[in-house]
Amino acid sequence: MYILLALIGACALGIAVHFLIAGRDLRGVALAPAIATAVSAVAYTGLQWAGVGEDSIWLWLASVLGAAVVAALATAGITALRKRSDAEGRAALGI
Repeated sequence: MYILLALIGACALGIAVHFLIAGRDLRGVALAPAIATAVSAVAYTGLQWAGVGEDSIWLWLASVLGAAVVAALATAGITALRKRSDAEGRAALGI
């Protein structure tokens, strides 16, 4: 059940990431929260399988804050790719 706390926390931080990174008009509103939630689920499950207990701070840091950092980096990268792709498309059309 504790995994739900990690997933909800990561999703909430993913929502914050969406609003903090520029270029919101170039990506969907659910991109950053979805990435954060997926990374949180993988990190939490992986660390649990590795034997890290629920009382360990490392489990929570990796699954909540680590997921938010990964989501921020991925969202910034996807936004940069979209900007470059749009610029190339406009250049090819002569706009």
